[in-house]
Amino acid sequence: MGKPLPARLDSSNMSRRSGVLDRWRRRPLHPVPIRQEGLIQSLSAAAVRLAVRHGYTVRTEGNDMKKLLATTCLAVGLFGLGSAASAQECGDVTIANMNWQSAEVLANVDKFILTEGYGCSAELVVGDTVPTITSMIEKGEPDIAPEGWVDLLPDVVNRGLQEGKLVAASSSLPDGGVQGWWIPKYIVDANPDIKTIDDVLKHKELFPDPEDPSKGAIFNGPQGWGGTVVTTQLYKAYGAEAAGFTLVDTGSAAGLDGSIAKAYERKQGWVGYYWAPTALLGKYEMVKLDHGVPADPAEWKRCNTVADCPDPKKNDWPKDTVQTLVTKGFADRAGPVMEYLKTRAWQNDTVNKLMAWMTDNQASGEEGAKHFLEENPDIWTKWVSPEVAEKVKAAL
Repeated sequence: MGKPLPARLDSSNMSRRSGVLDRWRRRPLHPVPIRQEGLIQSLSAAAVRLAVRHGYTVRTEGNDMKKLLATTCLAVGLFGLGSAASAQECGDVTIANMNWQSAEVLANVDKFILTEGYGCSAELVVGDTVPTITSMIEKGEPDIAPEGWVDLLPDVVNRGLQEGKLVAASSSLPDGGVQGWWIPKYIVDANPDIKTIDDVLKHKELFPDPEDPSKGAIFNGPQGWGGTVVTTQLYKAYGAEAAGFTLVDTGSAAGLDGSIAKAYERKQGWVGYYWAPTALLGKYEMVKLDHGVPADPAEWKRCNTVADCPDPKKNDWPKDTVQTLVTKGFADRAGPVMEYLKTRAWQNDTVNKLMAWMTDNQASGEEGAKHFLEENPDIWTKWVSPEVAEKVKAAL
């Protein structure tokens, strides 16, 4: 069946929630006549010239100077006219808001930066990997898929790229989607010789089975996950049973998370399946084990991902490619926005910590995006020009 899916991308739960997405658009400006005594004194000569250039009337009446702004709101301000012009140039932009946490917060980061930094009229639309990318190819919408797990439909993505309907802007997660077997960092710190799966299997005493401490335990995901199938096959391939380890079925995502949390709170050993980026790895520092062998894609496809394959071999868990995809139509008109999308990328460690904050604070994607922008200017200001960065900071 090909490459296993991360838990949050498993096809059985891809559409588990639709979410309440932000569909806010800028409201049109309504004519509001304003007469305010002495207002002109507060305007610089440059502001007056700007007003005249945009068709406003500035006049004096007797000894009192008054300014009439007949077609805009005072709250917008004269210097907002530059942003309005930029919005007209950028136009409407639709951004796919996928139904998992890392993609949701990235979509909101893009929306905020495109709206406030580039003057776009950006809108989030409900999305998911397969239907979104397929729609981008066949219908030319939405304009942007910020976090596209392209290995889930490689033939479709390649067709879109070859036919000139899709453009790959950047690797939004340069680390890739990472799956494998992990152990707590405090175990690594205390036992620096443990680096690989084979190393772990030599130390069952460090990873005791909760039901039988005389044995070691490897914690697996629930049935139905691609990662669960692979872990079961790797358990066989590495001879874990002969090494005195049992394979523990955690029953659910909550059960898997709970087993890690419990081990961490007690500073006990734990080894098992997990993936990144995730909120849990942002809260609990874990280290991914080296598989000790190079990746063999053919063998991976033949046996490591097939539940009833009788003779699995040791193999390395391949990383999933995660890209920002845009439609060709948008790429052609995006201008500076396209440069931003080609540059914008963040590391799994950054995303892990951000998602942990969101989970702890029950924050939405929009709130998570603002938190990231406020707390990490050293990261995102490298994605944009100094002028755009100042606009985004001002909006925050």
